[in-house]
Amino acid sequence: MEMLNQEVRDFARKKLEAEMVEPVELAYFTVEKSQLIVPGQPALPDCLYCQETRQLLEELSGLSDKIKLSVYDIIKEAGQAAKLGIDKVPAMAIIKGKDTGIRFFGVPSGYEFMSLLEALVDTSRGQTELSPETKEALKKLNREVNIQIFVTPTCPYCPMAVRLGHQMALESPFIRAAMIEASEFPELAQKYEVMGVPKSIFNETLSLEGAVPEDIYLEHILKATGEQVS
Repeated sequence: MEMLNQEVRDFARKKLEAEMVEPVELAYFTVEKSQLIVPGQPALPDCLYCQETRQLLEELSGLSDKIKLSVYDIIKEAGQAAKLGIDKVPAMAIIKGKDTGIRFFGVPSGYEFMSLLEALVDTSRGQTELSPETKEALKKLNREVNIQIFVTPTCPYCPMAVRLGHQMALESPFIRAAMIEASEFPELAQKYEVMGVPKSIFNETLSLEGAVPEDIYLEHILKATGEQVS
């Protein structure tokens, strides 16, 4: 059974054809079920949506010759996973010659499918829609910021927070921004006390609930680095 219906396929194909400029790599990380049980070691948690996620990405990459889908096993190719900071599956990283800092953890379904499309387009074009003021502030960033954005597929406001984080990652090599599907990673949702979505966590120290304007998001990034916010 196809993950994307014909209406979604047609929409995605037209968007990708019209807006993508240069090729990008969509690096997908999964794990074989047979590797989840290692004698003498605790059993790894089953990846409930790895198969569905791979199918979705295969269908999506088939809509444009500018999307190269690469599939990695998080255990067999642990070095590549560590290089990209991938510590759970299913996971995706978007690469264009070098790492963009854009991550997805969990199947990007529902409203989050648009987040994936926008991230591919932004990366392919090599530019974002952030304001000149925001871009200038991000150029001055010299400390790493890790943003975790908790979402659910049925949240209509979540893609706004995800795209803000992803665009800021594209503008700064010091930022890594990850969409995390809360219901697929309940232990993380519990750790960060995710009671509503979207909820963004900055460097484990600051949190932000809801979809907020660009300047507020930037303010939290700067605060997470210890920068003074004017």
